[in-house]
Amino acid sequence: MKKFIVPALAAFVLVGCQQTIPKEVLQLSATSLEDRQLQTRRFETKDEEALLSSSAGVLQDLGFNLEESETKLGLIVGSKDRDATEAGQIAGAIVMAALFGVAMPVDREQKIRVSIATKAVNDEGTEHAVRVTFQRVVWNDRGQVSKSEMLKEPEMYQQFFEKLSKSVFLEAHSI
Repeated sequence: MKKFIVPALAAFVLVGCQQTIPKEVLQLSATSLEDRQLQTRRFETKDEEALLSSSAGVLQDLGFNLEESETKLGLIVGSKDRDATEAGQIAGAIVMAALFGVAMPVDREQKIRVSIATKAVNDEGTEHAVRVTFQRVVWNDRGQVSKSEMLKEPEMYQQFFEKLSKSVFLEAHSI
């Protein structure tokens, strides 16, 4: 009987320690609609595979390496590594070291990740939405992640969609 009581009590204790998910985690941010509009464009085409192929080509033209591609799901993921050194941050670290003898970490490298998802937006499949998101993770000179953020610069998204529009047009007309 004792063999069953101890595990049962341990289970009740563990259940009592369980944390709940905060309600705000499931809430959309105030800028969610704006972000989605920045990240999404519609293309009149029945050929989702060609749209994905054009998207992959644009990513490669922009210097991204393709990491994953699943045409049946309409998904592409890529990344590129870049230097994250900023002169102002280095100057601040030098000042802190000179004045207080404190070695401040400075950003060294970053990985910019991109994901593209496509989806038919009508029943006939004649129009598809393309959503692209850019994120970056920055590591400091100590190997620690110092930033992890969604990139929201409109110019980046405009550049991607301009190149994609041209690529889709050229591919549709076999140019």
